[in-house]
Amino acid sequence: MTDTAWIDAALTSARPQAVGALLRYFRNLDTAEEAFQNACLRALKSWPQNGPPRDPAAWLIMVGRNVAIDEVRRNRKQEPLPDDQVISDLDDAEQALAERLDGSHYRDDILRLLFICCHPDLPATQQIALALRVVSGLSVKQIARAFLVSEAAMEQRITRAKSRVADADVPFETPGAVERAERLSAVAAMIYLIFNEGYSASGDTAESRSPLCEEAIRLARLLLRLFQSEPEIMGLTALLLLQHARAAARFDADGMLVLLDDQDRSLWNQQMIAEGVALIDKAMRHRRSGPYQIQAAIAALHARAARPEDTDWTQIDLLYGALEIMQPSPVVTLNRAVAASKVRGPQAALDMIEPLASRLSNYFHYFGVRGAFLMQLGRNDEARVAFDRAIALANTSAEAAHIRMHLDRLMRDSAPPHEVRVSK
Repeated sequence: MTDTAWIDAALTSARPQAVGALLRYFRNLDTAEEAFQNACLRALKSWPQNGPPRDPAAWLIMVGRNVAIDEVRRNRKQEPLPDDQVISDLDDAEQALAERLDGSHYRDDILRLLFICCHPDLPATQQIALALRVVSGLSVKQIARAFLVSEAAMEQRITRAKSRVADADVPFETPGAVERAERLSAVAAMIYLIFNEGYSASGDTAESRSPLCEEAIRLARLLLRLFQSEPEIMGLTALLLLQHARAAARFDADGMLVLLDDQDRSLWNQQMIAEGVALIDKAMRHRRSGPYQIQAAIAALHARAARPEDTDWTQIDLLYGALEIMQPSPVVTLNRAVAASKVRGPQAALDMIEPLASRLSNYFHYFGVRGAFLMQLGRNDEARVAFDRAIALANTSAEAAHIRMHLDRLMRDSAPPHEVRVSK
């Protein structure tokens, strides 16, 4: 076999399981990561000739563990021999550890790894960055982009996080029920950030970054299996499913962004939508609403509409109002303004976002939305200024191209009649 795509997919899928098990065995993040990387190198040499093992994760755990143990033994040969009493216990201790490793449940290993990365001794930014690096294997460059910092700064952040985990003597065991609940919000935020890293990709990279969305959904489902009665984890999982269900319709053949109202809804993944809607309906029955549940409920209203004109914008406006109270943010207000424009008109929506100007002065979407409202009101010169600012702040070529479409429309609408040519 010369095509190694299946190997990359297998290694990526097995990473959380393998690193989690190796971490429990060696109780050191750097050692576990290095053991996994060594196992991956062996896999790249062995699997093309021999084919994939029946259980890639188990293969990587065993090979990574053995390579690391051999390295430890080589290093010990250069050190003075310990007391006879210590030497006599080595084989028994190793056998016990091997039995614990081989008999472990992979799900528990992943969750243990998540909770260690999101340990309360670490600041929230370090928790999420460490989990993105260790659990999902994102590159430092990818994580730096998500946090809007330099690669060097992110490398330092991750290194400091590992050091703090080591210095704090964090117990490498799955936390009890109380501690798990305390860490749940940090783990959920980390999973959501992984999803957004893939979801926010532009048209030319969306397909290659889609696995990040799928990884986040996989981890959310895993978390839900542990917290089966937690409505916010139901809401998180539902939100990711409902957002990702539209992936095939979000960009056209040229990689240009397609707005929700213009998307071909026949391309939406109905199986994902059904799963997401069922989850959010179940979560709402608990009557303990949270930000993820509200966002998922909004996404579900969009998903349930067979046509754009069938969308229940009044209910979406109300849900955004509840989210504003629960989680105040200028971005939430900006999103609510879009719903308000559908219910109360563009002037009411424009009045809502004007006070946000200073706080969102460098936010692409603010100027794109403002330009759209101004254009609807016929204030074309002001709309053109807003769209120009949006293009300057665009994060991707797809965002910039979308705004240019609005500008082209403004130019056509404002062109004098004698400049319009009719082809023969």
